Amino acid sequence: MNIQLRQKEAGYLLPTDIIFQTFYWSQVKSRLGWKIDVFDFTSENLTGDVLVLTNTFTNGIMAAYVPQGPESGPDPEKYGLFLEALSEEMITQIDPAVAFIRFDLPWESQYAAESIHKDGNDWYGHPEARLREMRMNFGTKSWNLRKAVTDLTVADTLHLDLAGSEDDALSKMKPKTRYNIRLAQKKGVRVFLATEEMLPIFYELYRQTAERNGFYLCEYKHFSALFSAIDSNPDSSECLFLLAAHGYDFLAGAIVTISGRTATYLYGASSTENRNLMGSYAIQWEAMRLAMSRGCIVYDMGAVTPTRDSDHQFYGMYRFKTGFGGKIFRRNGSWDYPLSQDKYTNFRNLETLGRT
Repeated sequence: MNIQLRQKEAGYLLPTDIIFQTFYWSQVKSRLGWKIDVFDFTSENLTGDVLVLTNTFTNGIMAAYVPQGPESGPDPEKYGLFLEALSEEMITQIDPAVAFIRFDLPWESQYAAESIHKDGNDWYGHPEARLREMRMNFGTKSWNLRKAVTDLTVADTLHLDLAGSEDDALSKMKPKTRYNIRLAQKKGVRVFLATEEMLPIFYELYRQTAERNGFYLCEYKHFSALFSAIDSNPDSSECLFLLAAHGYDFLAGAIVTISGRTATYLYGASSTENRNLMGSYAIQWEAMRLAMSRGCIVYDMGAVTPTRDSDHQFYGMYRFKTGFGGKIFRRNGSWDYPLSQDKYTNFRNLETLGRT
């Protein structure tokens, strides 16, 4: 497979529903120390562009990262051929010190339709990495594509259909979710668009959430970059910051971006106290309403567990999000194309141990 690649300025990225492939996102990441490259590509019947981010990590290992890109992709049986050709062409135009390229693919998993339970509602999950690598590399010249240890953005995400009216959206929810939204309203919970000056309030809620659920706590700078990048944003991307409050108590917060006709729930947080007031339900409903008012037809609620496993650490997140309706979209996840095998192996070992 042949691919032609041509570099261009980030400001000329094509319009997209994927927030992570916008000029806005390039500005967010540049504020966090990433180098930005943008390429137009042409391959057979495919044309498009791709945002590439480069940074140096543990032990001085440099990596190039493609966040949820490229948006345009081939037929599933040609995924590997396309990524190999794109990588080999990209090598000639990115920093020669890059040890590997990581693609966080937005394309639907080849296994999404193959592993559905008989009831159509649950999923067996992806095969083990070795088998996925065999399928991805089939027909390639180098068999060099590796399934990454972790998926940098979520592989399994819940998409809500916002087409239609607010009543339509409510009708697609589970009864308990509708009840909790109305309960929050009845109890006087208010949700409002907050300003950047109120970000410390959100971060405190976020700290409580991370502590309560045992996940990694992002540094404050990752949130402030979302707002500072908006000031230099020439495209139509938006960053909505919502807070839910009851009296003088803050209950929950959410940061939602809009690109094209898709709203993406990036970060959420909730207080450990006053959870009976259902602030998280109120804030998600308001985010949906705001997205609909801006012409969005999809609300990407972000990560859910791969299956309905009640023993999973994050099953509570699955139950909460699926209560709003929608369907789970299963992506291919993150894939690596090593350029320096020694450095890549070193990085992969450190990543496995959680030391990157």
